[in-house]
Amino acid sequence: MKNNWLADKRSAKDYSHQEIADLVGIDRSYYTKIENGLVPSVKVAQSIAKHLEFEWTIFFASDCVENAQNKLTQEVS
Repeated sequence: MKNNWLADKRSAKDYSHQEIADLVGIDRSYYTKIENGLVPSVKVAQSIAKHLEFEWTIFFASDCVENAQNKLTQEVS
């Protein structure tokens, strides 16, 4: 699942993928994968959140919610 909220946060700060990747100290392709739904490590999540000014746990909370919703959908089907 794509992290549109993350792309929105980045755009609101007027950063490119490369600029955030450089600030965080990761490869641009890794950052792009995170925006496309990859769950980052805690350290990377904290760093991205620091630079884009949001609560870092959202990376994990949204993943847990999505997994729970998918499981419920499968059980109902």
